[in-house]
Amino acid sequence: MKLDTTDIAILKLLQSNSNRTVKSMAAQLELSTTPIFERIKKLEKEGLISNYTARLDHKKIGLKQTVFIAISLQGHTRSFLEKFVREINDFPEVVECHRVSGGFDYLLKLVVKDIEAYETFIITKLTLLPYLGNVQSHIVLSTSKETNEVDLSFLK
Repeated sequence: MKLDTTDIAILKLLQSNSNRTVKSMAAQLELSTTPIFERIKKLEKEGLISNYTARLDHKKIGLKQTVFIAISLQGHTRSFLEKFVREINDFPEVVECHRVSGGFDYLLKLVVKDIEAYETFIITKLTLLPYLGNVQSHIVLSTSKETNEVDLSFLK
């Protein structure tokens, strides 16, 4: 899909606050509501917008520990990789799972209540997966930037 400047502006607005109304976007973009609404529906239909979510403050809801885990698997067949992803996706603590290049196969992001909850996750879930190779955990001490917004300036 070829995006024009209005499509890009709509995507930027939705990234910064997906709860904003079509009316407020139309006013900001100096257009009427109908074309904005139709463009949003087209962006959704084309898959450029996959869903709308609320960004929660993890610490305020009691999830005070973020951990990144780099994982190497013992095997790399397609079925092996698919099984690993299926099982990891069932763990609610895992909020992101990325297949990566380099020294590891996967990078996981976990958000848990505290370090004890992380230890419980390791003991009762992760280490029970029979095909794990090397596992390295990286405890987050502080976060200086965390966003879902992507820079769309390259689309111009």
